[in-house]
Amino acid sequence: MTKDEKKGMGLYFLFAFGLAWLCQVGGCMMLLQQGNAGVYQLALITTMFCPLIAVLIAQKVALHQPTGVGWKPRLKGNGRYLLAAWFGPAVLTLLGALLYFAVFPSRLDTTGSYLLAAMGGEWTLENLRSELGITPMNYLLSAVIQVLTYAPLVNMLPAVGEEAGWRGYLMPRLKERFGLLSGRLLGGILWGIWHWPLMLLAGYEYGTNYFGAPWLGLVTFCIFCFAMNTLLDWLYEKTNCIWVPAIAHGAVNAAGGVPVLLINPADTYYTILGPMPVGLISMLPFLAVAVGLTLRQMKKEEKN
Repeated sequence: MTKDEKKGMGLYFLFAFGLAWLCQVGGCMMLLQQGNAGVYQLALITTMFCPLIAVLIAQKVALHQPTGVGWKPRLKGNGRYLLAAWFGPAVLTLLGALLYFAVFPSRLDTTGSYLLAAMGGEWTLENLRSELGITPMNYLLSAVIQVLTYAPLVNMLPAVGEEAGWRGYLMPRLKERFGLLSGRLLGGILWGIWHWPLMLLAGYEYGTNYFGAPWLGLVTFCIFCFAMNTLLDWLYEKTNCIWVPAIAHGAVNAAGGVPVLLINPADTYYTILGPMPVGLISMLPFLAVAVGLTLRQMKKEEKN
């Protein structure tokens, strides 16, 4: 690694983590101290753009070099990867939820209790149906339709800020220095750690009261980030278009919240296990595909 490359990497880590953690801590403080959920959500969105800002500072401002990120849309010849990015996360999320409920069938709740809790204590299923036309089934169906249609595209816009930094800039450098498997593993762990202030302060992903809190959640999320980092990196490798992993990232964010509609709020103590894809059980389809793809690539490299 040249002197310029070391400088660029150092600046990337400084600003990707430094700016993001400032946003995360600030947003969490506004939520916890003032109950300002709007500022907290804005801080989350801003956090997602910090890796992109870090790339621009490191490459453009400090080194006066191109970012190296594949911004050009490349649809020709990449149709199957685009389909995998759009629909693959929903399929893997479904498989993970099915696996979780196969292990814990008693935790499957189709009565709409989670919907009622989200809407507020003043609502009943009868009132939701008569006044708003909402039933647990049509609400779930609506969420699934969103996941399969426009949600990945909408969520792609903030997700590309992370993808430009993690997959576009950092992963090629980690793989070049540490190899395919170690590079992806290290990249996933770093990506997971990047989320830790949100998890510790605001209960991001698992809440604050769950089995093994908080340390099991920190480790579990890093495992999930390894799986996701691998899948997103694979998509970027195949397409050299950062928008494709950004769509997949957006699709994961959209699909990940759907299984929670099928549990009772009283069971959130076990979210560390599932049914959302960040759970130890429900992440297994993501992890299996990620490991399989990496092992397949390593075998091809050995033959060549």
